[in-house]
Amino acid sequence: MSGLKKIILTVLALTIVTGTLMAGRYIFTGKHLSKKSIAAVPAVQEGDIIFQVSQSDLSTAIQQATHSKYSHCGIIFKRDEQWFVYEALQPVRYTPLMQWINRGKGRHFVIKRLKDAGAVLTPEVVAKMKTAGEQYNGKDYDFYFGWSDERIYCSELVWKIYKEGTGLEVGKLQQLKDFDLGSAAVKQQMKEIYGNNIPLSEKIISPVSMFESPLLVTVAE
Repeated sequence: MSGLKKIILTVLALTIVTGTLMAGRYIFTGKHLSKKSIAAVPAVQEGDIIFQVSQSDLSTAIQQATHSKYSHCGIIFKRDEQWFVYEALQPVRYTPLMQWINRGKGRHFVIKRLKDAGAVLTPEVVAKMKTAGEQYNGKDYDFYFGWSDERIYCSELVWKIYKEGTGLEVGKLQQLKDFDLGSAAVKQQMKEIYGNNIPLSEKIISPVSMFESPLLVTVAE
């Protein structure tokens, strides 16, 4: 074997080893990330909140109204030893974690966790959170962004699960009128959703309010 070939093979071997080690420490958005790698990543814990840029029609309006990059979120739970994101889409559902990541814009995501998750998110509390979330499973997505439980949107689902399961309010509730409603994209979506009767005093929890909550820390992106 020539010296050049030996060097090339050595570099390839180091690249593979390094990539494996990195996969063992972090979650990243590379296209070669496997389900096995995700399952082995210690950064993921039940109760983590994951954020992404949705590619839905509503995403641009949500981003502009909230001045946030992130327009969709869900909560990570384990089912049958596999990682899922429990999310309010259409309908509310459990989505495999890798499928959820791949669906977002550029496969980019951020995972956040309670600062004191080790003390708060005990197995009993996580079980209570899952039970709290089951009442919403299969419900329709709430395009009206109302606060009732009849329909539900993404950040509302996560907020209510945390509130009922832990008593914590992750993110500050606001009213629709508190957001920036002036852009063309936002006006168009509001016209399609509400017509001429915009509920400006409706209580809302936005993805960015949860993202910026002082109760959370970033653990992966």
